[in-house]
Amino acid sequence: MSTPATAPAAEAPKSAGMRKNGKNWHDASKKPFRLNSGLTSYAKRKEAADQAKAVKELEREMKDAKEAERQAHIQRIKDKRAAKEEKARYEKMAEKMHAKRVERLKRREKRNKLLNS
Repeated sequence: MSTPATAPAAEAPKSAGMRKNGKNWHDASKKPFRLNSGLTSYAKRKEAADQAKAVKELEREMKDAKEAERQAHIQRIKDKRAAKEEKARYEKMAEKMHAKRVERLKRREKRNKLLNS
């Protein structure tokens, strides 16, 4: 029955006691400076660089896809506006001319568009 009472005491961090110089607000767990401790092997550096490169490539692909989608949306809007303007122009022509002549002009213009583009 004494084990539950001693278990929390064992888990508590050990106190280093008073510091010799009296500066108790400083961290007492100082370790010696190791010059080479931060160095990594070439393989690890290479792996990290490859991973960063892959992430950048993925980001670039995502940006390109988003830009392509945006340009397609812009092109759809432009095409829709052009079609609307052309329809209005033909309606205006139809007010003045006979319907058959307007149709004939439409066909001729389409042929010219196909030849020129």
